[in-house]
Amino acid sequence: MSPTVLRIKGYRFFFFSREEERMHIHVLSNDGEAKFWIFPEIKMVKNHKFSSKQLKEIEEIIKEHQDEFINAWRKHFGS
Repeated sequence: MSPTVLRIKGYRFFFFSREEERMHIHVLSNDGEAKFWIFPEIKMVKNHKFSSKQLKEIEEIIKEHQDEFINAWRKHFGS
């Protein structure tokens, strides 16, 4: 199960259920995919094919929606 938390600017932000305990978000688009830790700080963990410009845009989206992602994580995983 991989619930979608947000779709914006062609990106899909989602979780993989029970992948790992550290709070993170995956992002996918036609151009690539990446994984970011979202707590306690935002940090890219993996990137596949996104450009530096796209990663900067994605990180800005994550910053804008960080509380939403954290709340969705806690609701989904119960922590």
